[in-house]
Amino acid sequence: MNRAKTLEFPTEFPIKVMGRRDSELRALTLEIIERHLGPVQESNIRVRTSGDGNFLALTYMVEAQSREQLDAIYRELTACKAVLMAL
Repeated sequence: MNRAKTLEFPTEFPIKVMGRRDSELRALTLEIIERHLGPVQESNIRVRTSGDGNFLALTYMVEAQSREQLDAIYRELTACKAVLMAL
């Protein structure tokens, strides 16, 4: 039987967010993440633009303290109109 690995906290965790390039995606999502985790260093943020230039993918490498903290971040990210997808 293949079981998903249980996370042990605190843990380094990648939060991936995708949205339209012309939106305020980075500012809005950074504000949400920092509200829950505190300041995120620039070196912990990766930005990629889609091949056609219409979409933006952001990856925030963060240190999560609990499953509840991650759940709260994902709830807020998915409620944000600029976010098309959060993984």
